[in-house]
Amino acid sequence: MDDMPAERSNNSRRGISRRKLVQALGVAVAGARFPASLFAQGKCSDGYGTQSCPLPADVATAPIKQVFASTGWRTVALDHITFQMPEYQKEAAFYIALMGWKLRSDEGKQAVLDIGDWGSVIFKQAPEQHSAVVENFCFVIEPWSQKTVQEELRKRGLTPVAENDGKGFESFHVKDPDGFDLQLSNGEGLMRARRTPATAKLAARDPFLSTGWNTAWLDHLSFTVVNYKESASFYSNLLGWKETYDEGSQHELMIGEVGDVIIRGGNPNNAGFGKGRVARSARIDHISFGIEPWDTDGVKAELEKRGLEARIDTASHDDIHTAAYKSYHTTTPNGYDLQISYVTRDNRLTLAKAVKPKS
Repeated sequence: MDDMPAERSNNSRRGISRRKLVQALGVAVAGARFPASLFAQGKCSDGYGTQSCPLPADVATAPIKQVFASTGWRTVALDHITFQMPEYQKEAAFYIALMGWKLRSDEGKQAVLDIGDWGSVIFKQAPEQHSAVVENFCFVIEPWSQKTVQEELRKRGLTPVAENDGKGFESFHVKDPDGFDLQLSNGEGLMRARRTPATAKLAARDPFLSTGWNTAWLDHLSFTVVNYKESASFYSNLLGWKETYDEGSQHELMIGEVGDVIIRGGNPNNAGFGKGRVARSARIDHISFGIEPWDTDGVKAELEKRGLEARIDTASHDDIHTAAYKSYHTTTPNGYDLQISYVTRDNRLTLAKAVKPKS
């Protein structure tokens, strides 16, 4: 079944479905219209000792030495995720209409939006960008003491850079193993702001009628790194994120009661890992948000009614109606891969169970 029958390419008209075209193109399409996330259910999801996952299970999943001692901190909230993009107002209008987000402020070069009462995003104007990219994320940790947090970060070889607003908000920026900007804060920033309603009005026109959906949960951040085991150790020991299972090419971690993250990348237990010079880099190639109410066919219909793609992702090879994990991918006005799923706090580990490797 084609993902978007109404938008077939010339190849489709000659009898090649879009899905078959994607399969034929393979990895070459990863940076094109069909995002890499469509193939990101884990290289070992079909078992070990396979072409995509050649290591035996005991080697692929063997732990590494922890990067440093645990801080004992807990991640208690998401303060914000920051995006850069060429046209921030279009992106803001899109999420407001599609996902039910609320505008808190628009300063002319960036907008701040509330995701329900549990998260915020900052959309920043960046004309040099060709599409939307995630610049950083900021989490609220406990216990908080500015002096102690700074000392503990330095103790672990990190270089904290303070960002405070003089009104009670305190935070530090540090770089993770791949240089990604992680911000730790005390909860007196956008988390505190969300206690009051967001009532600002956006100058940009609504792109379409509101869906009436509510963004209920951070299903997962899809975090691609160089060494996924090292990054999982970093975030677990620094921020108290809880590991679910090590699949062999990725690890899903629970970010307290905030949501989940899938850390994907190379396996350092592979004999060929690290050979040649690999630049350290990290990116959040897509984010999946759980919505309510969920209706499998209804969500697809509402996306297509608004001229949006509805690319099926079950994290398995099952029909979406019977699959354990149900979601669709679509593309935002600034070219970001947005995933919409039925996952909420109550079934948060559905994806982890769906991609658990075969024995």
